[in-house]
Amino acid sequence: MNVIQFEDKPLAHYSYAIISNNEMAIIDPSRDPKPYYELAEKHDAKIIAIFETHPHADFVSSHLQIHKETDAKIYVSKLVGATYAHQAFDDGDTVTIGDVACSAINSPGHSPDSITIIATDSENNHVMFSGDTLFIGDVGRPDLREKAGNMKAKREELAQSMYYTIKDKFNHLTDATIVYPAHGAGSLCGKNMSADPSSTLGRERNENWAFKDLTVDQFKNHILKDQPFIPSYFGFNVAINKEGADDFETTFCGVLFSFGITDFKYDDSLIIDVRSASRFKNNHLKGSINIIGETEEDKLETWLGSIVEPKEAFHLVINSIDDRERVLSRIAKIGYEKQIQSVITLGANKFETSKLFDIEDFKKHPNQYTIIDIRNTSEVGEGKIFKNAISIPLNQLRASKNEIPTDKPIVVHCAGGYRSAAGSSIISNLIDTIAVYDLSDAVKSFNE
Repeated sequence: MNVIQFEDKPLAHYSYAIISNNEMAIIDPSRDPKPYYELAEKHDAKIIAIFETHPHADFVSSHLQIHKETDAKIYVSKLVGATYAHQAFDDGDTVTIGDVACSAINSPGHSPDSITIIATDSENNHVMFSGDTLFIGDVGRPDLREKAGNMKAKREELAQSMYYTIKDKFNHLTDATIVYPAHGAGSLCGKNMSADPSSTLGRERNENWAFKDLTVDQFKNHILKDQPFIPSYFGFNVAINKEGADDFETTFCGVLFSFGITDFKYDDSLIIDVRSASRFKNNHLKGSINIIGETEEDKLETWLGSIVEPKEAFHLVINSIDDRERVLSRIAKIGYEKQIQSVITLGANKFETSKLFDIEDFKKHPNQYTIIDIRNTSEVGEGKIFKNAISIPLNQLRASKNEIPTDKPIVVHCAGGYRSAAGSSIISNLIDTIAVYDLSDAVKSFNE
């Protein structure tokens, strides 16, 4: 059995292809279908199936586009209520890809409509594509559907469903079964995932907390405790994936581009600047929010979809024409490309410059500053970096003007410096009567 794993690092998302006898199936594809087409060409394989383990919340899938462009069938649980052309794929259903038999297991818990796909080859090797049900070291969180359209599944019900999924659904599979999840460490679809890209069912049975001898109440208490926040875009993406997204290549081709501007006509739209913090501080449009998106380590997709609401219009400032396609592609992964009013590069004119931060004065007189800690609630729960800091998570910051004192200069910090660029720019937009500073990566010297 030839299984190829694809990784989307910013979203910690894994997708897969199975190739056997010149036939190919794709599991949980990303928004851009090109990598799967390139693989099919390389192996002279025909794409005949797309499996969706559930309607994903954290990214937009290309399943409908691949179906339209290859005539491959989409297989998904009937419980999804998908409005696109598909084949129901539930308990007892099997599809053959070359010499590989793919069967479905309904595995509710992360969502009520989740399935796990078991692939078995002619030598009786078993692989499970567990979607967001079983992760390496954890299981999928059960609370995402509370903000997903009209879904009425509650976290308590799904937590209990997950308990019985883990307890009963995989018992017929051997310890040698390879586990391929849809996400790894860094995803908000779970809380304690390993960075390992795969595992075995035997290892998970020995090491994963979810397989321990717990009562249903103990299991529910553990899985529901300290889950990360739910980004604004998650429910929006579930709805898109239930209908099927527009084609990736055409969805942002008509976005207005303004090159090297020396003047800007402000409107009611947000301005999102994805350049580095240093470039932003040196020159930016008034009112901009600095959500850095320069490398794969930068969590542009997650924080854009947490700070900006679905369908909320924004202008996009990039550093160079060379960045346009890359950044638009990243934004399309969460379905926000239609919200972009224009893409902009800045010319030689100076617009706004951030105030210089005297770090030495801050070290000597920290009490003369209001310190805003924008880390997540779970991070703050593990301990404050500054005892007197006011905790406001970054995803809540735009609505928190009344919680921020204005009697002293403000210093914004996160854990490593990436998020504080966004946080300080947001607070600067909320409060224009005092100086707002970004502690940036200097926070590390206080956190040792």
